[in-house]
Parts: sequence; C-alpha cells; structure tokens
Amino acid sequence: MGSIGVFDSGYGGLTVLRSLVDRLPDYNYLYLGDNARSPYGTRSFDTVYRYTLQCVRWLLEQDCPLVILACNTASAKALRTIQQKDLPGIDPSVRVLGVIRPTTEVIGDYSKNKAIGILATSGTVQSQSYRIEIEKFFPGLAIEQEACPMWVPLVENNEHGTAGADFFVRKHVEGILTKDRNIDVLLLACTHYPLLKEKIEKYTPAGVQLVSQGDIVAASLEDYLKRHPELEERLGREGRRRFYTTDSAPDFDRKATIFFGSAVNSVHTDLESLA
Repeated sequence: MGSIGVFDSGYGGLTVLRSLVDRLPDYNYLYLGDNARSPYGTRSFDTVYRYTLQCVRWLLEQDCPLVILACNTASAKALRTIQQKDLPGIDPSVRVLGVIRPTTEVIGDYSKNKAIGILATSGTVQSQSYRIEIEKFFPGLAIEQEACPMWVPLVENNEHGTAGADFFVRKHVEGILTKDRNIDVLLLACTHYPLLKEKIEKYTPAGVQLVSQGDIVAASLEDYLKRHPELEERLGREGRRRFYTTDSAPDFDRKATIFFGSAVNSVHTDLESLA
C-alpha cells in the first residue's frame, strides 16, 4: 500500500508532517527534503518548478499516490503547473496538493475584525501568493504582510530559543501590528515559524490569535481523504514514517529532529535519481 508523500526544499515541511501525524497517525508517510538544493525561495519560477517536479516524480515512483508540497515556495511557484500540465501525462489518478490553498480558504474565518497579518519570508511576501488567494475567498478582508528574513536562519541554526532571537521576533511582530491596529489574526506563513511560536506569543497582545499552517493543512487533508475514498483506499495504514534527503543524512537527522519533535533516521537519495 502507498504512502502520503510530503515534500519540502529543506526542513520546514517537517512541522507540517508533524501536524499530519498528530491528526492522522495511522497513515504511512514518506518525507523528502531537497536539502542539497535548498533554499528554493531565492530561485526563479522555472528553477523551482523543475526541482519540484523532479521531487514529485521521485515520490510517485516510491508509491505515493498523494503528495503534499509542504513548502510555500513550491506551492506558490510550481503547484499549479504540475497539477495542470504534468500530472495528466504522468498519472491522472495521483494528486499533488499544496499548503497555500487550504490556508487561504479558511484564514478569514478566524478574524472577527476582518483584518489579518501575514508573517512570511521575503520571497513569499514578494510573490503576493497569499494576498491573491485570500482575496478570492475573502474579498473584504484587510491584509497586511511582513517579511521576516532572519527568522528562518535563527531556526535552522537552532538559535530560535535564545535571547538573541527576541530582537528579531519583536521587531517584526510590532512591525506588522503597527500597519493595522485592527489585526486580530497573525498567520505564520512559513513552515519554520511554529518553532518560534513561544517567542512570537511573548510579543503578541492579548486578543491577537496566532495561526499555524500545519494544523490547517492537517484538517484539510482529513476532509480531502473523506471526500476521495478512491484515493484513500490506496494508502497504507501501518503508521510507517520514512525520511529521505538529497544531502547528508546525518546532518539532516540532527536538524530534522528539531522540526519534527522526535528522532529522525533518514536515507540519502542521489540527485541523479531525481532526473
């Protein structure tokens, strides 16, 4: 039986996988981190599309009839093309889903004031992906965005719990809240940011709710599987977790444990196998 494939350019998607496992623990999961070519955020649309398609093909070859792009950059720059152009020719019965659409479908429902703030990487903010998608579902919603370029390096260097991280967290939380005093929801629109949640809460006023992508994606996937029994019945339910990286497995395991919350034992896969 097949696995649910979860893909990210690096480690952040492990926070999404953690939410999936917490909500849907019985399914088999296979995680692929393209760490050898990370980060994707600074790369062109064409490059992100090529890399993402290679990784999706690899996951499909590992018997993953359902793949989650647990990466905001891949979801923004590659998902639609893969869904519309590539999957019909590869296998019309498989599905590739992203993290942006399920988030934007519901985020407006969290806000009483109809004003939200989006905390994200510079690349995600510049792409305007969240603003464009949210406005489709909640046209009257006030949306402000704040790029937080130091947050990912803090997490990946295991500095997110230190006093030094407070300066950068406070700077951007206060920065976005001054853009619109009515903001009562902050969306953590990067899969690294849940690891900074305690720090973010420290500088977030009472009455402002923090929303993480992982929980939304997990709830959305549960609903999706109920609505697509023909896909759900292809998935194994032995509770297996497998991890692969395109870079050093020992290095991946050390950092991955921080994101996943428990020990990770990964296997290296060569870039050539993604061609």
